[in-house]
Formats: sequence, structure tokens, C-alpha cells
Amino acid sequence: MEMVSVTCPTCFEAFEIPAPPASEVPAQLDYDCEICCRPMVIYLEARHDGLVTAEARGLDE
Repeated sequence: MEMVSVTCPTCFEAFEIPAPPASEVPAQLDYDCEICCRPMVIYLEARHDGLVTAEARGLDE
């Protein structure tokens, strides 16, 4: 299973989550940081080469 790195917008710690198939993105996930437990939204997109990237934003952004 492919994993994608996410950096928490609150504590700035990085962790990995399972990446969905490229056919299921773009997508967004409501997620709690695995380090500080603060809520965030993770935006997933597919690059031209088929890899999935993630960007996390806090709920107030």
C-alpha cells in the first residue's frame, strides 16, 4: 500500500497515511493529527505521474 506524508499545520510534525488510488482523487479528508490530535482537513491530489500528494490545513484556514 502506498503511503503519503502529511505535516500537521498545528504542531508541524509529519506522519503518514494510506494514499487512496489516484482514480479516487482529488479528495479531502477530515482527520485528527496522529501526534497532537488537533483536527485538520487533508487535501489529496494526483500528480501527472500518478503519485498522490497531500496537503493539510487547519480548520480555521
